[in-house]
Amino acid sequence: MPVWPKSLITIGTGLLTARTASRLRRKKTAVGDQEATLARLTAQFAQTRFWPNAGIGEKLGPDAFRTATPLRTYEDFAPAIEKMKQGEADVLWPDTCAFYAVSSGTTVGRTKFLPVTEGMLAHFRKAGLDSLLYYTARVGDSGVFRGRHLFLGGATTLTAIPESKPFLAYAGDLSGITALNLPPWVEQHLYEPGAAIAQMADWPAKIAAITARTSSLDISLLAGIPSWVLILAEALRAHSGQGKARASNLQGIWPNLECFVHGGVPIGPFDEELRAALGPGVNFHEVYPASEAFIATQDSEAIAGLRLMTDAGIYYEFLPMADFDANHLANIGHKAVPLAGVKVGVDYALLLTTPAGLGRYVIGDIVRFTSIEPPRLVYVGRTQLQLSAFGEHVIEKELTDALTTVCRRHQWNIVNFHVAPLFVNSSTGQTRGRHEWWIELKPGTTSTPVSPQLAAELDVELQRLNDDYEAKRLGGGLEAPSVRLVLPGVFEHWLRHQGKWGGQNKTPRCRSDRLIADALAKITHSARD
Repeated sequence: MPVWPKSLITIGTGLLTARTASRLRRKKTAVGDQEATLARLTAQFAQTRFWPNAGIGEKLGPDAFRTATPLRTYEDFAPAIEKMKQGEADVLWPDTCAFYAVSSGTTVGRTKFLPVTEGMLAHFRKAGLDSLLYYTARVGDSGVFRGRHLFLGGATTLTAIPESKPFLAYAGDLSGITALNLPPWVEQHLYEPGAAIAQMADWPAKIAAITARTSSLDISLLAGIPSWVLILAEALRAHSGQGKARASNLQGIWPNLECFVHGGVPIGPFDEELRAALGPGVNFHEVYPASEAFIATQDSEAIAGLRLMTDAGIYYEFLPMADFDANHLANIGHKAVPLAGVKVGVDYALLLTTPAGLGRYVIGDIVRFTSIEPPRLVYVGRTQLQLSAFGEHVIEKELTDALTTVCRRHQWNIVNFHVAPLFVNSSTGQTRGRHEWWIELKPGTTSTPVSPQLAAELDVELQRLNDDYEAKRLGGGLEAPSVRLVLPGVFEHWLRHQGKWGGQNKTPRCRSDRLIADALAKITHSARD
């Protein structure tokens, strides 16, 4: 495939920006896009060995599809995926599959090997480009394509799957798999930090190498997890101060930096610190990526929600959380609705049907629509990570919003946090349950945070955000929360122990058990000994 000159890329992306802006203005296309996507996917499913026996043997419309086959989790697909890893063809998707994305996930447990077929690679390429075109259409200029794009993704080095031999199958971060399958024009003219640095798994060394390589480049776009972007920004600013005045922000180093792409973790706790580190002229562009699919992207002000990518090869269904029951998924599939049936303000478990051969897959995310035309949604949490040990039904978004509000009020910067239940304990005299917050704040704040103040203010914010929590607190069914301010490095230690340090990995914000909280307690006690 020939590599286009940079001038042609600039002209081409300008034309694509205008076309994208026109397409986004058109009304009522999303439902039609979804129905066409479903017809294409089910036609492909019919060519496999798994799906005709599971109810899908021809092109299906939304109503027929909804009753043709039950909902499934990764565990339901695992035996078929094992066959694919062995090199068997036409299992879940036509032909063989050599690449598998290891899901970082936000739960603790089994590693998932998600097939990345040629169809999935095509999806990620299209969705990635479309997301950038949504950005250029939003700002009215395609100038971001004139510079280079720096991605702080996972290591691109892939590991051969031993049990797949003699078939050659490889596993690794999705960001690594997609980076190894970039179009030549992207690799030559846009992609940073280059192949050699992208392979590095040692994150401190990787940050140092990126700093040395990119400090003199024309970077126009930066993408990554907020915590690592802040670390990179500090390293670049320190590097800029060698022998000359230290840059106050990244725009002082990269004058044409205009776009920061973020997704995967809520931006709220890091918003102000990121804006100061990047510079006043940098636009934020939010995306909703997952190892299973590129789901949504920003097309207007972020507060409006992210626009569902309805024409990028993924078919979506939405199961009202009022009907969700993880133990009876096989019996509730008919209660899911297609895009045409969703309502604003309702929490839905997200279901995906993808060109990896995953049909009606329960991804584990909860979303809520903010508008129907166009379809925009917000991520509100995980089906398995709601905090409801006492019937309070608190979701991840509410915990994040509460902590963000309190910390902004006092100009405290959040490094990481986790919330768990503290159960009744006769030995300590605790007669009712409560929430326990584990919070790591960045040193050097203008006022000193103390646990009782944080706990009281978090309690007020959560009562404002969640009616069930308020009812439990006012009714005496739940004690006031407690806060444990942890020493720097506790969350990093936990992530390293889980093998999830660096890249797109993150700490689960809440659980209805103490699996993570007790591990944090052990780390804290060890640090004191």
